[in-house]
Amino acid sequence: MICGHGSRSQAAVDEFSVLAEKLPAFLPPDWPCEYGYLEFANPVIRDGLDKLRAQGCDKILAVPGMLFAAMHAKNDIPTVLNTYAAKHGIEVSYGRELGVDPKMIAAAGARVQEALDRANAEMGHIPNEEICLVVIGRGASDPDANGNVSKIARMIQEGMGFGWCEVGYSGVTFPLVEPCLEHVSRLGYKRIVVFPYFLFTGILIDRIYGFTDKVAAQHPELQFVKAGYLNDHDQVLATFAERITEQVGEIPPPNCAMCKYRTQVLGFEAEVGAVQESHHHHVEGQGANAPGSNVADCVLCDTFCTGECRLEVAEHHHHEHDHGHEHHNGHSHDHHDHSHDHSHSHDHDHGHSHDHVHAVYPHAKHPHGPESARSKKS
Repeated sequence: MICGHGSRSQAAVDEFSVLAEKLPAFLPPDWPCEYGYLEFANPVIRDGLDKLRAQGCDKILAVPGMLFAAMHAKNDIPTVLNTYAAKHGIEVSYGRELGVDPKMIAAAGARVQEALDRANAEMGHIPNEEICLVVIGRGASDPDANGNVSKIARMIQEGMGFGWCEVGYSGVTFPLVEPCLEHVSRLGYKRIVVFPYFLFTGILIDRIYGFTDKVAAQHPELQFVKAGYLNDHDQVLATFAERITEQVGEIPPPNCAMCKYRTQVLGFEAEVGAVQESHHHHVEGQGANAPGSNVADCVLCDTFCTGECRLEVAEHHHHEHDHGHEHHNGHSHDHHDHSHDHSHSHDHDHGHSHDHVHAVYPHAKHPHGPESARSKKS
């Protein structure tokens, strides 16, 4: 069972479904394979689980269809799986995210090399040591996931011998795409390769390429090269297959190796033991009807989504819905156990519907972070 995030972009949903359809070729021939999305897109995760159960499966190996483990992989997906397994009396184990893996680095290197080959053919050859690589990750409120983007970037830089490497993020954390690229434009490198370390297309890819075009227009003396994202590269598929099959090994590897919810991580100590549950049921299956899906109707953006609307929503949410329901930390955080029993109990009170308060990201006001999205249309 491949548990995807889901997207407001139909193109992203289509690409994910193609990957899921290709994956069975990398698995044992008698293993049925289904997929579903946490939010926005259909089918939802429960639909995929229903299909597997209808085929007679009483043990399901689930994996997050995500590069790194942040809140969605650590909180939201396990909640959906736990609830379903308990309701139907079946066993659902939960594997690792794709993570930092040699195969993923090889796939990333291949996408970067494709961009280099194209640039060298169209604009003339430049040695890699005279090129700056910019790797853009998703960005999360989890330093574990953000740190893994930096490790991937370093592995690509060192493996391919780039002169310099910078890391940016499409949202939540810092530096965001635009300030990252503005910084890089002052480093003295004539050619800058921008590589989105993403699985699929979507609004965030549009944002990355949009800001790349914007900064490139301000610096016509520089060559900005847009590399493609990972998509259904064979090494990505091989990593997904490994994350599934390793769950039936003698000692399944642990998921979420450095989790801010179970160990003290610098700057995020207050989140140890935080209650974990999904709050995404209110946007399940909404697709293109979900808020923020249509840039054309946005008064804050022009040709691509800058993410400024997220700031407006976040401010309204915290101001209007900080309703102070009490969370007691008397729960067992078992979905990170090495046994892969991802079940966990919830010992907390809900005096509300689906409104909720997530932990405040400590660097939300960082000048190169979310606040930097506040800019005039260009």
